[in-house]
Amino acid sequence: MTNQSLPKLRDVPAQDRLAILAQMANLSDADVAALRNGLSLDQADHMIENVVATYSLPLGIVTNLVVNGREVLAPMVIEEPSVVAGCSFAAKLARAGGGFVASSDEPIMIGQIQVLDVPDMEAARRAIADATPELIEWLNVLNPPTRDPYTRSVGIETRVVAGQLDSQSQIQNPKSKIEMLVVHVLYHAGDAMGANMVNTVCEALTPKIEALTGGRVNLRILSNLADRRLARARCTIPAAELEDERQPTPENPNARIQYRIEEASLFAEFDPYRAATHNKGIMNGIDAVALATGNDWRAIEAGAHAYAARNGRYTSLTRWRVNDKGDLTGEIELPLAAGMVGGATRVHPSARAALKIMGVRTARELAEVMACVGLAQNFAAIRALANEGIQRGHMTLHARQVAMAAGATGEQVARIAQQLVAERNFKVDRAKELLGN
Repeated sequence: MTNQSLPKLRDVPAQDRLAILAQMANLSDADVAALRNGLSLDQADHMIENVVATYSLPLGIVTNLVVNGREVLAPMVIEEPSVVAGCSFAAKLARAGGGFVASSDEPIMIGQIQVLDVPDMEAARRAIADATPELIEWLNVLNPPTRDPYTRSVGIETRVVAGQLDSQSQIQNPKSKIEMLVVHVLYHAGDAMGANMVNTVCEALTPKIEALTGGRVNLRILSNLADRRLARARCTIPAAELEDERQPTPENPNARIQYRIEEASLFAEFDPYRAATHNKGIMNGIDAVALATGNDWRAIEAGAHAYAARNGRYTSLTRWRVNDKGDLTGEIELPLAAGMVGGATRVHPSARAALKIMGVRTARELAEVMACVGLAQNFAAIRALANEGIQRGHMTLHARQVAMAAGATGEQVARIAQQLVAERNFKVDRAKELLGN
């Protein structure tokens, strides 16, 4: 069975969908059990403190994805309606143009060491530059806590960061300005996200950095602005695939949907207020895959938004344009520090099963699929906005949640939701009236 021949999961009873997925993704009985049962209380108790229970969210599957010529199923953990359906629809349109083409950088993470009270900044920077080969050898070969067969330190850089002290600051400083040396340790994380090892490396280097600079180290921690670890994706959606409710007229040839999507893209590129919501839609897709695979979605989110503001103005992470054939082209680039080993990906059974469903072999491949999902989800959102508006499809799906919130169960959910949509009234009180509550 291929992705393209996968039955529409929404047309299959919920209790039968996992069996179809298991056959397609070659899941074992243990994988199926992990997806069905989730995290046990004992497993959860070993992950965080003060555990009292586990908390479930829906896990859905994005279909129709073709990434670098390969069929991919992408698991999503998300509570928001229309995201999985919208992403699958966008992927279906993109596959008509050959699917998504994705690439990624080597998984280089950045660790930061903050050095204060440096007597001579330039001398300190020269000392670190001169000692870098020796420091790298010490980290990778001579120091057991930072020596690892799969990951390694690959470089050390320095920056000077300065700023004015505000009136509330209690720092004892004869000047109104504070200046600090920031040491960046570049770390190849392999197939891990890399946070724990980067932090270990930074802490291990602290005495050596203080000795080289004559300064005082304060913070030693990774940066979630992983701009050495970018993932990117692009796609072309043929004009023939773009259904349109509003047809162009001689007076307004740009009424065609692909031009309206380009206009929507420009809005997000130019205006930070629009860009914030535009990028939130992108992260609806990326975060959901990160959650499903046990990755740190908060770190990915922080890095994405910081990258969107890297040039001093917050802007869009995607770009959509109409080419000379009238087809719609889209592209995305953002930091994506996703891992396949370590952390929750190692201990959460559902996360391990989700990675198996995706069929990815490396962290870079995982990041590339996530970038494609983000681009697809972005298209689905702005297509709806530029065509019929976001509410028609979104609120149709939301009506089911309203029905359940009012107490509907079983077949009542679909019946009440259908009536709410017909009335365009999505209030819980109205759903309760329809239930006779």
